[in-house]
Amino acid sequence: MAPSQSAPQEIDLAQGTIRYRDTGDGKPLIFVHGLLVDGTLWRKVTPLLEGEFRCVVPDLPLGSHRVPMRPDADLSPPGVARIVADLIDALGLEDVTLIGNDTGGAICQLVATEHPERLGRLVLTPCDAYENFLPPFFRPLQYAARVPGLLTALLQPARLGVVQRGPLVFGLLISRDAIDPQVVDAWLRPVLSNRGVRRDAIKFLRAISSRYTLEAAEKLRDFDRPALIAWAPQDRFFKLTYGERLAAAIPDGRLVRVEDSRTFVSEDQPERLAELIGDFVRETSGAAAAA
Repeated sequence: MAPSQSAPQEIDLAQGTIRYRDTGDGKPLIFVHGLLVDGTLWRKVTPLLEGEFRCVVPDLPLGSHRVPMRPDADLSPPGVARIVADLIDALGLEDVTLIGNDTGGAICQLVATEHPERLGRLVLTPCDAYENFLPPFFRPLQYAARVPGLLTALLQPARLGVVQRGPLVFGLLISRDAIDPQVVDAWLRPVLSNRGVRRDAIKFLRAISSRYTLEAAEKLRDFDRPALIAWAPQDRFFKLTYGERLAAAIPDGRLVRVEDSRTFVSEDQPERLAELIGDFVRETSGAAAAA
């Protein structure tokens, strides 16, 4: 299946310039990626949905973006959630389905609890939640970000393709047969080569705290829109129990298991994920209209 390769557009927000891809027509879907990847994480999913829905895929300032943010931009998790909310506002979108993965799922939880005005529904795939932000395996990145120059040194081996595809980088997040070497290299190139991008990533890493996801989890009990929790039981970093807790916490939450997948469900099971998202939006849109 050929991935979606629409030309990125740019929009200026208060925090800086955000690049995004905008394809299809219909109810808007916003896809939110995580740390050290960009919107191409969703490149296998959006072609399956853009015939019926408008798919908006931003490149957020999480280390794989091409345009650094303004030096004074708030790039804490709540600050990045504000960027997502501001993008939705700037594009004039309503009844948005917000879809998140990995660190992007934590951002989506903050958008849903702090800026829910334009949201119609929420989709969370395996992601940071509760006390698991960041997962222990990835916390050395956060520790390195606190020491000047250390994150740069820590990431240098990731210039090598064999390291990028290995267990210390993306090898445990994507099934081996789903890894695209060119894509993962493109994800890491900005943080390795652009000082401004690296500054942004460091700001975000330093600001990560599980207090944000713990607070969001409490507030999700008052989230009054439908939520789909599409979780991968085989995920090594975001155990199924987190998906179960999120589904139980959200009043109109439902849990669906996505088998044979690691964290990046959009890489390992794009057809299944697209099917789940499409069915969920159609079903809940009909319920909203009937109400």
